[in-house]
Amino acid sequence: MNKFVALVGMPGAGKSEVADQFIKKGYRYVRFGQITLDEVKKRGLEPIEENERPIREEFRKKYGPGAFAILNIPKFDEALKKGDVVGDGLYSWSEYKILKDKYGKNLIVIAVYAPPKLRYERLAARAARHGVDPKMKYRSFTPEEAKARDFAEIENSEKGGPIAMADYTILNTGIIEDAYAQAEDIFKKINNIA
Repeated sequence: MNKFVALVGMPGAGKSEVADQFIKKGYRYVRFGQITLDEVKKRGLEPIEENERPIREEFRKKYGPGAFAILNIPKFDEALKKGDVVGDGLYSWSEYKILKDKYGKNLIVIAVYAPPKLRYERLAARAARHGVDPKMKYRSFTPEEAKARDFAEIENSEKGGPIAMADYTILNTGIIEDAYAQAEDIFKKINNIA
C-alpha cells in the first residue's frame, strides 16, 4: 500500500506549505476540511469562520468526532490507488484513531507547530501574500477569528491528541525554507533515502 502522510497543526502553523513540498514530490493532495467548504458553497453561504464552524460541528454531531476521517476515506482510498497521499488538516483524536486503524503503519502523521502570536500574524497576512484564493487553501483570518478557531479546535475537536502522537514534528518558527528543509528530511526518512 502507498504511504498516507497526514498533516496536523493549528491554523497558520504551515500545514499547507508542508503539503506543497510533498505535492512537489508526487504525492496526491486531499484536504480534510474541503468537505466543510463544499457544504458552505452548496448552502450559498460566505466562506467565513462563523458559517463554517456550525457546519463542522453539524458533521461531527451526525457522524461523530471522527467525521472528517469517515467522510474523506473514499477520497483517500481513491488517491492511494494512484500513489502516495498527503492529507492536509487532520483534526481530531477520533479521526487519528480511525485512520490509524484503517491504514496502520502506512499512516504517517506530521505535526506542524508555530506559536499563536506568529500564526495569527501569518493568517492576517495571507490575503496580501496569496491574494484571492479560489480553492481557499490559503485563507486569511483576523487575530480574533484565529483565536476563536484555535479554541474551538482544541475544545470541540480533540486536536491535541494527534499533535501529541505525531510521528514527526516540524517546528515552523523561522523562515519558510527552514520548514521546507525539515519536510525534506522527513520525506527522505519515510522513503528510506540516505
